[in-house]
This record gives sequence, C-alpha cells and structure tokens, in this order.
Amino acid sequence: MVRGVGIGLRRELMEPLLTTSRRVDWLELITENFAGLTGKPAVMLERFRSRWPLIPHGVGLSVGSAPPRGYLETLTGFIAKVDPPWFSDHLCFSSLGDRTWFDLLPLPRHDETVARVAAHVKTAQDATGRPLLLENITTYAEVPGSEYDEAAFLRRVVASSGAGLLLDLNNLYVNAVNHGLQPEALLEAFPVEHVRQLHLAGFSKDRGLLLDTHSTPVAKPVWQLYERTLKRCGPVPTLIEWDQHIPSLDAVLDEADTARALMDRFA
Repeated sequence: MVRGVGIGLRRELMEPLLTTSRRVDWLELITENFAGLTGKPAVMLERFRSRWPLIPHGVGLSVGSAPPRGYLETLTGFIAKVDPPWFSDHLCFSSLGDRTWFDLLPLPRHDETVARVAAHVKTAQDATGRPLLLENITTYAEVPGSEYDEAAFLRRVVASSGAGLLLDLNNLYVNAVNHGLQPEALLEAFPVEHVRQLHLAGFSKDRGLLLDTHSTPVAKPVWQLYERTLKRCGPVPTLIEWDQHIPSLDAVLDEADTARALMDRFA
C-alpha cells in the first residue's frame, strides 16, 4: 500500500537516502532511467525496493500517438520487476513513428484524441496488469483544432479510458497563470474524483512566463491549492518533485514533511 508523501529517486539523492534516518514513505522513479538496466544500477534499485515502495513514472509512453517500438515490452518487464500498485505517464505525445523527442508535447483536445488515448491506455494496462495514471502537463500554447478546454478534455479522457489522474498542482498553477485563468476555478473544474496521486513542485519565471522547471521549493499558491485538494480528496499519496538544482536530501525531505503535516490535518 502506498500512502503518505514520497520523493523522486534522483541520482544526487541515492547515497544519502540509503543512510538517512528521516521518514520517507515511498519513492517515485523515472521509468526510462531504470528500465532495462543491469549491473550496479540494478543492484542499487533492489536496495531501494527492499526499503520503500517504488512507483514508476514515465515520459515515453506517448499515449497521444503511440509508444516507440519495443517500449511497451520493456515497460512491462520493468513493472513486473518493481511490482508497483500503479504506474504513471503524461497526457501528451512524445514520439511519432521512429522519432522520439523525450519532450511532453500537447495534444489537440478533441474526440479523436480522446479515443486514441483511451485505446493506448487500455493496451498499456492490459500488458502490464496495473492501473495507469495520466498526468496533466504544462502547455505554453493552445493546439490548433482543439474543441475542449483543459479540464473538459481531462474529464473526457479519464471517463473514456479508465485511467486515473495524477494531478500535478504545480502544472495546474503554471497553466492557469500563463493562460490568464484563476487557479482555484481551474481546480474546481478538474475531475478530482479520479485523482489517485498528486505532484508538488516548484517553478521559475522568465520574462513574465512561469516555467515548469522543478528547480525551486513549492510555491505558496501551490501549497494553497494542495490544501484545497486535500479538503476535497482526502490524504492522496503525494510526491515532491525536484529535478534541477537539486538541494540536499534534508531540504527535499523538509518539503515532504510540510506536505505530510497538511495531509495529516485534512485526513
């Protein structure tokens, strides 16, 4: 059972994690960084798996187009090895044919996309035997041909596909500010009844635009959105994401402790 607050398993934090006495509830790892590895990395991964639940979080499933050749087979083998209760990826596309960008590219929000995503979610869940959670991504422009706003599109996707929602509150806030929306109103419109996991992270600013960089502590307005979400959803498993300018393990765990204290308050 995965409960409480986890942190991302990043190279800079691996050695300190193995010696820390502070509370860590679970770990999330980037699927593509670990799937198929052997030797010392595989041994290290097993050491983490023996102490904490591991949740794979991918960037390459590309549910909006199709996964690269061989990707699903590698993913299935990795999930069988790690044995998580679920796995996650992003509501986007990151590859087309044999070309892969490793970038989270936005989709046109219309019914054809909904049907395509639903088909790929079913294939992935059937292959792995695990539930798939889809994460809302940041977008910096509207894709031509879209018929739905972000919240309506998410609602149609989770209803049609059977996927759960990994709600990234930093992404929600960044999108709301960049597109001139009210973050609280956007949260109210999201299908939060399908939320199975939460992400918290920090953003940076560049010429008036918010950038989803995961390079700073969680911002105050994102913490406020977290409180609102906990009031509605209860103690949903929550991850602290930090991918750039990663500080000490203690600094990351301080953020996790803040999230856990809020979670305990609204449990």
